[in-house]
Amino acid sequence: MSVSRNFMLIGSLYIILGVGIGIYMGGSGDRTLVPLHAHINLLGFVLPMAFGLVYHLFPAAGESLQARAHFWLHQIGALVLLVMLWLLLSGKIAEAAMFPIAPLAELCIFIGLILFALNVYRHVR
Repeated sequence: MSVSRNFMLIGSLYIILGVGIGIYMGGSGDRTLVPLHAHINLLGFVLPMAFGLVYHLFPAAGESLQARAHFWLHQIGALVLLVMLWLLLSGKIAEAAMFPIAPLAELCIFIGLILFALNVYRHVR
């Protein structure tokens, strides 16, 4: 499993989704999903692409167990959080219904970021 490649592939899919939502909002005039659009572009595209580039430039970091754990924590956390945000913004669930799932998804992302920072500290010279 190439963590670098996988982060960049997932990022490429998320940017298509994010831009698609942006096109929908622009055409419909409905701005309800602006926070989702921003979160998809940041959590789904910008961060994974940055992670993928770091892991590509520093292969030892990308081959570590920390990198694989980071990848899966980020993917699970981001996907769950983005789905929950879509459900909230589209009126399918109330904000109270996001607990405890959304905070756990955020925690997954945060733990992944800690692993990334430790990995960079350990391998990037």
